[in-house]
Amino acid sequence: MTTANSNYAYPLLIKQLLNTSLATAADQQIVYRDRHRHSYRAMRERVGRLASALGALGVVPGKTVAVMDWDSHRYLEAYFAVPMMAAELMMVNVRLPPEQIIYTINHANVDVLLVNSDFLPLLESIRGQLSSVRRLVLLTDDGVRVPAQCVGEYEALLAAADPAFVFADFDENATATKFYTTGTTGAPKGVYFSHRQLVLHTLSLMAALGSAPGNANFHREDVYMPMTPMFHVHAWGLPYVATVLGVKQVYPGRYQPDLLLRLIEHEDVTFTHGVPTIMHMMLTHPMAKDVDISRLKAVVGGSKLPAGIANLALAMGMDIFAGYGMSETGPVLTLSQLENEQLAGNDAAQVMQRVRAGRPIPLVEIRVVDDEMRDVARDGTSTGEVVVRAPWLTAGYKGDQAASDCLWHGGYLHTNDIGRVDEHGWLDITDRLKDVIKTGGEWVSSLEVESILSGHEAVGEVAVIGVPHEKWGERPIALVVLKAGASASEEELKQWVHEEALQGRVSKLAVPDRVCFVQTLAHTSVGKLNKKMLRDDYRELLAQSGPR
Repeated sequence: MTTANSNYAYPLLIKQLLNTSLATAADQQIVYRDRHRHSYRAMRERVGRLASALGALGVVPGKTVAVMDWDSHRYLEAYFAVPMMAAELMMVNVRLPPEQIIYTINHANVDVLLVNSDFLPLLESIRGQLSSVRRLVLLTDDGVRVPAQCVGEYEALLAAADPAFVFADFDENATATKFYTTGTTGAPKGVYFSHRQLVLHTLSLMAALGSAPGNANFHREDVYMPMTPMFHVHAWGLPYVATVLGVKQVYPGRYQPDLLLRLIEHEDVTFTHGVPTIMHMMLTHPMAKDVDISRLKAVVGGSKLPAGIANLALAMGMDIFAGYGMSETGPVLTLSQLENEQLAGNDAAQVMQRVRAGRPIPLVEIRVVDDEMRDVARDGTSTGEVVVRAPWLTAGYKGDQAASDCLWHGGYLHTNDIGRVDEHGWLDITDRLKDVIKTGGEWVSSLEVESILSGHEAVGEVAVIGVPHEKWGERPIALVVLKAGASASEEELKQWVHEEALQGRVSKLAVPDRVCFVQTLAHTSVGKLNKKMLRDDYRELLAQSGPR
């Protein structure tokens, strides 16, 4: 094949994601709370200034710049400027315990740290234990005095920097971002992604959302606002998609349900995403009844979308649907997008579809396999471990060869999720391998029992846990937080699950031995139910939970 000598290879670099929006939507707005708004044109200038400022602080290709901030226009600028200058962006999970924040920053070999003033007290307490950080830059909304330990304040550094930073081409396989998983046991594991991987994830996710014929779509006339922390798996990759599309973007800072609702109303937000906890918090806030959310589309992930939340959202007119992925997958693997004929069905059938993990987005290969890596039947019933391939999955865990080999055993990334897939390619996640309840020779899905109980009008939140049982091996116990002002009895909720068992939707062994009413449920730093902590928190209560 003959090519021109001047042929441009066009590496898949994050800088390329800005091209279209700058050409077609340069005057579109990027909004931060009620405090700041500017155009895409101004954003591109600020990205250049940030790169110049970081360069003046000694950041060169291969160095790591970390961010400790809430969801903001500043974070979006770092999403672009840091990797575009061939440095690596590390997103600090600010909700981790201090000892894990220390571990992740040191493990990532962070050179420069951009830190919101909200976290200065924390940083002051751990600064002496950060082994690699040379420079601190202050991020502030309120004119906080720059402490001596910081080299300057973000806006002042940008104002003094050159916007004409030259972003040269380099290898598209260079690492662009890294962050740490939030497992409930052991030290966090570092995952990392290249420019090529992030560009391909962006294009595939954009294609999936843009090709939906009925619901769950994202297009150029939408207004985007995340309800997923930008430190968590690139905010699910949606800020990159929003930027390519050139849509209006709204960043809410720290999540407060009244602020989220005000921004949805005042900025005409039409597309968002978050974990079930955040959605429940917003939809049940007193303000929600006075805000029109009928134009809002929301993808829910991080943990299974409960039927109760889906019912509540649909009753308010929201187009709510599930997505599935994990930190190691960058993250999106599947979306629960309904066809037009499914949208025409009854509400109960719609809810059952919307809460499923969904079908794979383009370029994703999903298998459900047994212990020998053999495919189980695609009949919607047979279960096994979900293993995946896609061109953007992390290559492994930073500095942990054994865990990386385990993750990629057999040439597929192992999710450690148990699932089933039907003949149409729809995936259901039935549980985590570590959370499935093995009772009477059957596997009972804690997620399915949680979803059933969440459909009861009195249930605000629920966690189902397996506890040891002398006869059955394990038995399910439900921990239930009731809605404010609501009431229900233990027998009523057990009967609620029993009715589902009589219909054949779950095994009779799924009926909990006990329903325990509690005030709160523990969550991980990204809003998932922390079942290990729940077992510890309610150890004595669960120990009393024998057969009744």
